[in-house]
Amino acid sequence: MPELSPLIPLLIPIVGAVGIQLTGRWENVREGVTMVSALALLLSVALGIAPSVLDPAVANPRWEGPTLVGGLQFLFVVEPLGLLYALVGAVLWIPNSIYSIGYMRGHHEQNQTRFYTCFALALASVMGIAFSGNLFTLFVFYEALSVVTFPLVTHHGSPEARKSGRIYVGILFGTSMLFFLFAIVGTYQLAGRMDFAPGGILESVARGDQGLLFLLFMLGIGKAALMPFHFWLPAAMVAPTPVSALLHAVAVVKAGVFCVLKVSVYVFGTELVASPATGNWLIYAASFTVVVASLVALYQDNLKRRLAYSTVGQLGYIVLGAALGTKLAIIGGGMHIVMHAFGKITLFFCAGAIYVATGKTKVSQLVGMGRQMPVTFLAFGVASLSIIGLPPLGGAWSKWYLGLGSLASTHPSVVFVFLLSSILNVAYLLPIAIKAFYLPPEDGKERGFAEAPWPCVAALSFTAAGSVALFFFPEPLYRLMLTVVAT
Repeated sequence: MPELSPLIPLLIPIVGAVGIQLTGRWENVREGVTMVSALALLLSVALGIAPSVLDPAVANPRWEGPTLVGGLQFLFVVEPLGLLYALVGAVLWIPNSIYSIGYMRGHHEQNQTRFYTCFALALASVMGIAFSGNLFTLFVFYEALSVVTFPLVTHHGSPEARKSGRIYVGILFGTSMLFFLFAIVGTYQLAGRMDFAPGGILESVARGDQGLLFLLFMLGIGKAALMPFHFWLPAAMVAPTPVSALLHAVAVVKAGVFCVLKVSVYVFGTELVASPATGNWLIYAASFTVVVASLVALYQDNLKRRLAYSTVGQLGYIVLGAALGTKLAIIGGGMHIVMHAFGKITLFFCAGAIYVATGKTKVSQLVGMGRQMPVTFLAFGVASLSIIGLPPLGGAWSKWYLGLGSLASTHPSVVFVFLLSSILNVAYLLPIAIKAFYLPPEDGKERGFAEAPWPCVAALSFTAAGSVALFFFPEPLYRLMLTVVAT
């Protein structure tokens, strides 16, 4: 039945997780189930749901669950912004799964069945967030994502991993319970509804209450890593690299900035967000996050921590897009979800490949490695250029529209935040690949290692190529986001 279609992408990863558990003793079969599930999810979103959303003559797919206590109801509605986020998760689960096979085997990781199971459940949570039709449904799957990714963060079971896990759940559950939940309850009490609607649902609420609700929502979405609620992200880098890639590109942080955009567009409306009484403070907070995170990244010698702080800064771009409230800024923010996802997952894939092949984790140890790992460091260079925002890489388009959106807003000076951050991006990313290729090893000796296992190299090559392709074919993303701001 057509009305059941939003459930299909949610159920596929859940069924896949059950299959992974049942076949855990046979690793080839288990990983085959993972790959089949990932492919089935992509087909269901790209071929089963996307065409109906893109066709203006067809009503958006929806599914309404039974009414629960207090009138609460699970509601799934597919709209353009949710489709964009779902496509990111569905597309990148495939290379992430391929990469995970090479990494987990190459590094002889323990508890691999649990790893793949939680990974699948994380994608189910992503689909639930993407297609949420009201704040209740969004909150349930937002929290579910924190629960199922906790075992991934603490995968190694070491004291450091357990400490990082406590920081992870402490910040994410603390912000959501203290702020996000109260924002949702307050919205229901003041507006009498929790569903998402074009233009927002708070037009009848007093201006002061609107501002308070916006403050609670933005502070409560801790997964967006807005300072000072960003510490969970660098702490989580103790997890295996495929988990880092999941956190930064496919699931957790993208869930945060997606929620910021969705709440801004469909709960408040862009005009209300852009008003000085509502969103001004967020512009300053996000600008501070962008610049400070970039500065901190500059001084991180641990490669994954440098990439983690880079992500904090890049997420600030998307939050800024929402806070500025102009159509071009919203378009740029939505496009940056995709552009950053491909660029950052490539960088983490490269970091993991380097670790598997050489055991090196520090930036200072990578000098001269490009001769032994040319594909990996070439992909790292390509992804770095995309994160910086230089053509011909996809990140150039999202930063272009964010810049135009800031110039069209009441805060045109924000464009200098983007420019300064891009300069800092050059400083902390580009020298890594340049030194790997053009400088000899510090001790003058060539190392006896080569590229990581082929699944790792294949995955990072695919996502790096994706960053290039997104520069030449950005039109579908632009049109999808144009639909979001036109409604």
